[in-house]
Amino acid sequence: MRMLKKLLNKSVVITGASSGAGRAAAIEFALCGAKLTLAARNEEVLDEVAAECRRLGAEVLVVATDVTDAKAMISLANAANYFFGRIDVWVNNAGVLAAGPFDEMPMAMHEQVIRTNLLGYMNGAHAVLPIFKAQKRGIIINNISIGGFIPMPYGAGYTASKFALRGFNEALKAELTPWPYIYVCDLFPAFLDTPGIQHAGNYTGKVLKPAPPVYDPRRVGKAMVDVAVRPQATRYVGSVSVLLKLAHAIFPQTMANATAGMVRTYLKQADEISKTDGNVYSTVNYGMSPYGGFGWPGKPRAHRKYIAAAALVGLATGLWMVNK
Repeated sequence: MRMLKKLLNKSVVITGASSGAGRAAAIEFALCGAKLTLAARNEEVLDEVAAECRRLGAEVLVVATDVTDAKAMISLANAANYFFGRIDVWVNNAGVLAAGPFDEMPMAMHEQVIRTNLLGYMNGAHAVLPIFKAQKRGIIINNISIGGFIPMPYGAGYTASKFALRGFNEALKAELTPWPYIYVCDLFPAFLDTPGIQHAGNYTGKVLKPAPPVYDPRRVGKAMVDVAVRPQATRYVGSVSVLLKLAHAIFPQTMANATAGMVRTYLKQADEISKTDGNVYSTVNYGMSPYGGFGWPGKPRAHRKYIAAAALVGLATGLWMVNK
């Protein structure tokens, strides 16, 4: 009830709202009575999400937007501000993934991943900050993922974008200290059961799956609602994200090497598939649910056995390093 009261009639903009965590977040904010502006490249699917949110009682504006286009992002911010009279929360969520050996993927694909994951978030902040400064308040929520701390071998462009995004937001937070009611909140979820990996640019030639445990994307949506009510500079979503960050902080090269080894082992065993650009350059019309089908939809918590296994792996790695 507190969330409902705090967010009732608040104006919330969500990019990447057509599937995955963005779609899950739209539903969670709609349940709280927020007024929504939904953005993504796929307008047809956005209309479906909007209809679902309207059935929950939310007022919704749909604006088809490519986050890599700075002018389009300014138009998105202006449209939301004009339609609802203000913007209270801006959610940077749109992102893409490309996997494969770095030198076997076109540089154009690496560049597009960086344009979407890094410049897309920068475009969002650049578009909404003048509105927030005029209002003297506002909240930017960035869905970064634990990839902002943990390098992903065979996803070098993705890692570059996420590491850079974390640095950008740290600089922006410091810059905005004279504006005490403008908040920048970074979310670092662990692996999610979303269609994102199905949408990935895939140059491995093998079927891709997320590493367990995978978390329900609704958990990220609920975390976004929570920081919209109680802003936090940093929020980790899921115990595994904290464990992975700590393990990498203590044993950075060991973690990177181990991750690369696990990816290579998986790719040797995975089924073959044709190489694809996925949704990196343009939208797709498949897998537009919040869920990717890799976990158990509706379960808000990761399975404890996976968390325990991750802890044991971290402990074993530490012991190995000590005895090396």
